[in-house]
Amino acid sequence: MICFSIFFVTHNENNRYIIETLELNGSAEEGDALFKINCVGCHGITARGLVGPDLHSITQRLNDKEIIKQVTGGLTPPMPSFEIDPVNMSNILKYLHSLE
Repeated sequence: MICFSIFFVTHNENNRYIIETLELNGSAEEGDALFKINCVGCHGITARGLVGPDLHSITQRLNDKEIIKQVTGGLTPPMPSFEIDPVNMSNILKYLHSLE
C-alpha cells in the first residue's frame, strides 16, 4: 500500500508537469539556445545525431508527451535525465517541432 501511494503521488506530479508544459507555447529560439548548451554533445550542432539519434522529424515519431518523458526520464541509455522546468521544456519542444 505504501509503494502504491508513493507511485500514485509521483505519477500525478508527472502528469501535472506534462499538462503545464503542454499548455505553454514555447519559443523555438530559446529552445535552440537550450539545445546548444545541453544536447549538442550527443545530438550534434545541427541535431543530425552523433552518439544520440538524429532529431529531425522526431516529432513525427514521438508525440509531445513521449518526448517530455524521454527528456525528463532519460528512457533510452545513454540518454541522461534532465530536470527542466515546464517553460524550458516547452521551448525544447518548440525547437524540436522546428526541425521537421
